Amino acid sequence: MRTGGITNPGREAGEVTRLVRDLLEAWNAHDLGRIETFYAPGYEGVDVGLAGPHRGPQSASRNMERYLRAFPDLRFVEQDLIVQGVRAVLVWKAHGTHEGKLMNIPPTRRPIAVHGTSVLTVEDGKVVRGLYVWDVAGLLRSIGLLPEL
Repeated sequence: MRTGGITNPGREAGEVTRLVRDLLEAWNAHDLGRIETFYAPGYEGVDVGLAGPHRGPQSASRNMERYLRAFPDLRFVEQDLIVQGVRAVLVWKAHGTHEGKLMNIPPTRRPIAVHGTSVLTVEDGKVVRGLYVWDVAGLLRSIGLLPEL
């Protein structure tokens, strides 16, 4: 995205927007190999659903694989996308059916709809940092482990 220290903010934002939408497409295609290609070797991500950070492209695809085992029909829908320079904020809603174990919770076969936000930093056409904040309580409500408030 940056060449020779010269940055074209409009072009850079357009490239980041395309990258984020292509990544969303890979998530929805459940294409783990393709998902890895979006992340830099030094990538570090924080997901509120995990105890610690994940590092490297393989950890990004393993994290997605974990969610796909629990929700084989998982699909993300873009609600909003804000891009400023090399940073993107993707607001999404995920839909799926709880068919596998997640967070030591056995499958309930219940449908879920969960809101979340991914904050991504892109350098040289790859995601180098990610923060994934999503409604864990909403997920637990969807599968019947928390009461409606």
